[in-house]
Amino acid sequence: MTEETWGLICDDLRKTIGQNNFVTWIAPLRFSAVNDGVARFDVPTSFVGDWVNRNFSDKIIDQMSRNGIEVDRLEFSVASGGSAPAVTHRAAETSTNGPRRAPEAVAGDDLPGAPLDSRFTFDSFVTGKPNELAHAAARRVAEGGTVTFNPLFLYGGVGLGKTHLMHAIAWELRARAPEMRVVYLSAEQFMYRFVQALRERDMMGFKALFRSVDVLMVDDVQFIAGKDSTQEEFFHTFNALVDQNKQIILSGDRAPGEIENLEERIRSRLQCGLIVDLHPTDYELRLGILQQKVELYRQQYPGLVLSDGVLEFLAHRIVNNVRVLEGALTRLFAFASLVGREITLELTQDCLADILRASDRKVTIEVIQRRVSEHFNMRLSDMIGPKRHRTIARPRQIAMYLSKQLTSRSLPEIGRHFGGRDHTTVIHAVKRIEELRAADPQIAEDLELLRRMLEA
Repeated sequence: MTEETWGLICDDLRKTIGQNNFVTWIAPLRFSAVNDGVARFDVPTSFVGDWVNRNFSDKIIDQMSRNGIEVDRLEFSVASGGSAPAVTHRAAETSTNGPRRAPEAVAGDDLPGAPLDSRFTFDSFVTGKPNELAHAAARRVAEGGTVTFNPLFLYGGVGLGKTHLMHAIAWELRARAPEMRVVYLSAEQFMYRFVQALRERDMMGFKALFRSVDVLMVDDVQFIAGKDSTQEEFFHTFNALVDQNKQIILSGDRAPGEIENLEERIRSRLQCGLIVDLHPTDYELRLGILQQKVELYRQQYPGLVLSDGVLEFLAHRIVNNVRVLEGALTRLFAFASLVGREITLELTQDCLADILRASDRKVTIEVIQRRVSEHFNMRLSDMIGPKRHRTIARPRQIAMYLSKQLTSRSLPEIGRHFGGRDHTTVIHAVKRIEELRAADPQIAEDLELLRRMLEA
């Protein structure tokens, strides 16, 4: 049987079993040969071969017979050389040119991933001291080849670049090895797929789909914590891919050891890889991000003049979130284009008055956490983590106290920002710091210094 004949058989199978089944099970097959009534195929995993044998081999044999190919049974071998047992049931499918692993598969219907954002590449990622290690680790993984650390776990606060790096890795892998099956999705999408498979009673299909990928990328993995069934399936998927030496890349808002309600076996597995913290941005990094964005906007808004000092002003004033910073610059260029004026410091203050006022007067819990972490020379992730050592617990209580004094957030809201702690924990922290403030001059001095910095 020729490849052309197998391609015709695949076309018939697609009509018979449907597009989704075809893409999931038949496309991964690569036709090898027909000898002595046995049709042989290469498969990416033995699981795929077993599933195809049990569910589609009768249909494959029937279609072969209709095309003049007499076959008694099918035999599947793992592409690396190992073989799966020959059976006489269902099979999987291939295209005329072999497995369908085109670059568009990353966001295509045959893989369960989310679409990639074309803006999020390594070229558009601005590096600085707070994110240089994360960027280097992401670059190393994106080079492909032998897995050196598995999984790669990126963590940090909102707007620090975790998702950007995840997308950049996926784009780079697609460019370097279009045949790779790369899946990027959020933890919520993973849960949705899992629940959908349960509802449709297709858990075998779910397992095979996720365990046949070459690279699995899951964003915001902290959202599976506390979801027992999802954690169970995630654990087995994780193990299956690691056993096949397939790369796993994850992100979260805190380190694995600090994610509450995460199963200990998952936490232990995640800690076996490389864990990298993306720190809050500093002035130099924010300025670099703005300068890069300006180069892009000059193409979109030709002729606009940007006065000296505007970018430095924004980098100093908008410190909470890179997304807010970029959004402010977008608004500024659009407004200047509409009114046909030079982007001066005065225009910037008028156009961005609401954002600047919010930055001036609205001290957020996130800003307090960052300032307190910097003051006590501790990691920001420890502020919301479970560690109770005094060198961590005392700054955490100070941050809770300042959050109560300087923001309008309720006690339960403050508790949620500190790793989901109960409001009674916040009450205890506030009372304890009030007591120490009266009895310990050093605590009183730290509080006064932090308050001045936050209100400056």
